[in-house]
Amino acid sequence: MEQHEAIQPPNQNLGRDEAAARAAAVRAHSYDVALDLSRAADPAVAGYRSRTTVRFSAASPGSSTFLDFIHGGVDRVVLNGTALETGTAVVGSRILLEGLQPENTVEVDGTALYSSSGEGMHRFVDPADGETYLYTQYEPADARRVFANFEQPDLKAEFTFTVTAPAGWHVASNQAEARREEHGDGTATWSFAPTGHMSTYITAVLAGPYHYVADTWTRRLDDGGVLEVPLGASCRASLAPHFDADAIFDVTKRGLDFFHDLFDYPYPWGKYDQAFVPEYNLGAMENPGLVTFTEHYVFTSRATDAQYEGRANTIMHEMAHMWFGDLVTMRWWDDLWLKESFADFMGTLAVDEATDWRTAWVTFANRRKAWAYVQDQLPTTHPIVADITDLEAARQNFDGITYAKGAAVLKQLVAYVGREDFISAVRAYFRCHAYGNTTLRDFLDELERASGRDMEAWSAAWLQTAGVPVLSVELELDDDGATVRAARLRQEGTDPATGRRVLRPHVTRLGVFGVRDGALVRTDSVDVEITGESADLPWLAGRPRPAVLLPNDGDLSYAKVRFDDHSLGVLLRHLDTLDEPLARATAWAALWNMVRDGALPAPDFLEAVRRMAASVREVGVLQMLLDQAVAALESYCAPEPRARERGLLVERVVELMRAADPGSDHQLAFARTLARLARGGGGEDAVVGLLDGSASVPGLAVDEELRWALLQALAARGLAGRERLDAELGSAPSAVAAVGHALALASRPDAGVKRAAWDAALSGADANGRTLSNDALSATAEGFTVGEHALIDGHYAGYWPALAGIWSRMSIGQATRVVQGLFPVRQDVGAEGPDAHPVLLAADRWLGDSGDAPRALRRVVIEQRDQLARSLRGQAISLRGPAAAPRG
Repeated sequence: MEQHEAIQPPNQNLGRDEAAARAAAVRAHSYDVALDLSRAADPAVAGYRSRTTVRFSAASPGSSTFLDFIHGGVDRVVLNGTALETGTAVVGSRILLEGLQPENTVEVDGTALYSSSGEGMHRFVDPADGETYLYTQYEPADARRVFANFEQPDLKAEFTFTVTAPAGWHVASNQAEARREEHGDGTATWSFAPTGHMSTYITAVLAGPYHYVADTWTRRLDDGGVLEVPLGASCRASLAPHFDADAIFDVTKRGLDFFHDLFDYPYPWGKYDQAFVPEYNLGAMENPGLVTFTEHYVFTSRATDAQYEGRANTIMHEMAHMWFGDLVTMRWWDDLWLKESFADFMGTLAVDEATDWRTAWVTFANRRKAWAYVQDQLPTTHPIVADITDLEAARQNFDGITYAKGAAVLKQLVAYVGREDFISAVRAYFRCHAYGNTTLRDFLDELERASGRDMEAWSAAWLQTAGVPVLSVELELDDDGATVRAARLRQEGTDPATGRRVLRPHVTRLGVFGVRDGALVRTDSVDVEITGESADLPWLAGRPRPAVLLPNDGDLSYAKVRFDDHSLGVLLRHLDTLDEPLARATAWAALWNMVRDGALPAPDFLEAVRRMAASVREVGVLQMLLDQAVAALESYCAPEPRARERGLLVERVVELMRAADPGSDHQLAFARTLARLARGGGGEDAVVGLLDGSASVPGLAVDEELRWALLQALAARGLAGRERLDAELGSAPSAVAAVGHALALASRPDAGVKRAAWDAALSGADANGRTLSNDALSATAEGFTVGEHALIDGHYAGYWPALAGIWSRMSIGQATRVVQGLFPVRQDVGAEGPDAHPVLLAADRWLGDSGDAPRALRRVVIEQRDQLARSLRGQAISLRGPAAAPRG
């Protein structure tokens, strides 16, 4: 089919009420989808032929409905044998179908467009060898960019895909290949077996010269039968030397064993392929039978144990979706948590119980919940069960609430009802609703039947309110100040959306720690249930005052922890001596929350990190801690202490890098942090020495990822120009190098460079008019923000008037990257104080003047404004001196 001019169709934002009306009016049965990708390798060809036949029934003969199709032209629509006039039937991204019969067949023949934004059919050309790769990504509603369909999760159907592509390619879909026909002209057609009933957004197609490895998972069943699931793993051909498929299959098999037993429901989707794809917008996507992952999980450079654990967690997360989300699917996006929260929780549980990693819950406490706490304190926070009125709102709801807070609340739910009853409810849920759609009430019914508890109040408190609870311990001491007279666990909570006080039921633990021989040791840990404002702790009365009291010991609940002054002082001196990984991670997370909340000055936190980072044994916790230290320095320190703190942190990181065990993960973590810090100044000698070998560190390999991070630091300081950066890219071209090169170029401290980067990010195209891919766009925006205010701030006057155009011109995914990436968030507090900063005032003016702007755009601006306001308040507090001197 010939290339069609790209169209920006209206009517893309499907509303919840429209979807409910359509679900009541029609029932989808099957789709036959034929895609012609044979000319995908020609960059001049913008689109491909997409032919779809949909069979469906209508509740009322004579009624009407519509299909969704975001296209580059529709050539033919045939409804029940009658050709429709496309000029009237095709209205923007909708195809109107009128005069329906009880049973209907509609055929749509048109052109779909390749994407460079990771939405729909993404096309990528490998800079290493020039090969072209395709994959699809649809959630929440981009299957309509590839074929005509009823794009909503509750109109499930059976799908049969047929794909024509170059004969030498690897082509895959949700089900196994049924037949393959060579055409003799260098192309072939793959036909795939029909799927089970599933939603449109989890269908998938993969095509390109992918490297593919096969294996099999075998499980003997209780009835004596054998379940065999074919396994596959694929990546770009140029990544094949780095592809550790055996390790991926090992985790996969452990996961299938674990979930088979836990859910008591056999894997329901036939084969299990896992494809690692370029320029992916997500970590992964749970397409049944063909899970897609970011190829960042194919480690072309040295990876730490925490990175391998992170990949295992993502593999388990997506596998849990085969049941939570794919087998049983939410009716509408309000209940997105019914799959994402569960997969986040189950993924961590599976890593903890089915693999050799023993730090899964430590990582969860330190990293995933940190994301949730940030998201849940934004003005745009929402309940776990959200009010999602349309698809645009749904796209914004894939956030730390739906994933990490929901998973943390599920962990609390397991503590609340007991693991046995929780799993019993899950099993009943699958048996009752297999291949169907559900709401919150359906799951609560199973929980009530299994546990005997009334789940309505629990749900109202935890799932239908927003905001982070705060747990603390209140002590009354005897006159000597050394003995506890009375103690109680307190909780605070306010729903930011309503301003109402919210007190949630917590089943948690209180940890008690003392100092012995200079080390923090646990002396007690007692289960506590609190349902109101406080719960008495009579067992503490009469005891010597503990050195540290740790609410939420074991991280069973979702809550920020506030330390009393005495506990805080001891932790700032002795936290490095605490030999319990989960308790230590919980304490570090609490200290970071205090920095963000203005309860602990950033210099205090940085001093603690410098002094105690060497003692952190879990590299995942160390990586997070170092990331937080960089954020504390750059966002929460005012300019006056920042210069001193930067020098101290850089010096300490270099010292720790040199002192770490050669070749260790810790050594690599310190080296990566040095590269980030050096962008802002300091450590240049160490960076230059690592790159040219004059200051090599025993055991530290300056591989591709680290090399580009170091080059970015030099570029940002004006020590690496375009000629050198181009030569580095030319000597070893790759996807990693291309993104690193783009960021480094935009980081250079030159007014012309910054203007070019600004223009490229705003327009989404480079100086030659070529559209930037999602990764290149993000790298360019990030590179622009690196540098001195004098080079950057002058551009921001053009930010506000450009917002509406960005949002209307780009896809929502790319527009979000630009609006977030270019927001002037890295600002310094000035004499006007943190609440009257010029950028805050400009944001407020825009929000006040743009009440009719899309809700999703306003949400991004509101969140970025809040991030800046919190940063400025932290900077003001950083000028006040220590918050709590360490005490004994």
